[in-house]
Amino acid sequence: MIRAQIYLTTHERRKLTVLAHETGKSKSELIREAIDQFIETHQAFKQDKLTILRAAKGLWANRDDLPDFKMLRKEFDKRHKDKHE
Repeated sequence: MIRAQIYLTTHERRKLTVLAHETGKSKSELIREAIDQFIETHQAFKQDKLTILRAAKGLWANRDDLPDFKMLRKEFDKRHKDKHE
C-alpha cells in the first residue's frame, strides 16, 4: 500500500471516528472502502452513459416526420454569423 495524506474537516474527522468505533474498523480502512465504492460507482455511471449513447445511435434515422436538421443548422449558423459581424 502507498501512504497518502488527506485533509478532513473537523466534522468529517469526528464522523469518521464515530463510524470507526461503531464498525470496529480503522479510519484508514473506512477511507479505502469509501474510495473503492466511489471509483466503482463512477465507473458504472460512465459505462451506463456509454450504453445509453450506443442504444440511442440512429434513433432518428429514416424518420420522415422530423425537420431537415442540416438545413436548420445552416440557418442557425448564418444567423449567428450575421449577428457577430
